[in-house]
Amino acid sequence: MKKGSTFAVPGLVGALTGAGLFMALLGDGWWDTLAWVGMGIAAGLSIRGLMKRRG
Repeated sequence: MKKGSTFAVPGLVGALTGAGLFMALLGDGWWDTLAWVGMGIAAGLSIRGLMKRRG
């Protein structure tokens, strides 16, 4: 992603979270796994941004 892009990372986090929530509604099994992965990546990106800002 370009360094000057202000809304790229928040947009990616929002899209991953939305996709994860949608997949959680679809069913059990692999859908739940994909939901956890999608929302986990979004949470990881958010935490990485917080740590980068504080450090």
